[in-house]
Amino acid sequence: MGVDDSALEKIRQSLLAEDYQLQVTLQEVGARVAIAAGPSACAECLVPKDLLRAMLAPALGMRPDMIELTYPKEH
Repeated sequence: MGVDDSALEKIRQSLLAEDYQLQVTLQEVGARVAIAAGPSACAECLVPKDLLRAMLAPALGMRPDMIELTYPKEH
């Protein structure tokens, strides 16, 4: 199973609406996903990491535990 660009773009647009940027780096096994906050980002608007991993997994075509997720201030 590969990346579903349409599903990934929907997640990207949803985050962008709250002034967050989504960066995805596919690796040989798994993916690294970084969320960066813009100046007007709402800190309370980010869902818990486990939930975002569950949302990203089908879009990236992999299990949630294969996604390394970093939130703002963790970079």
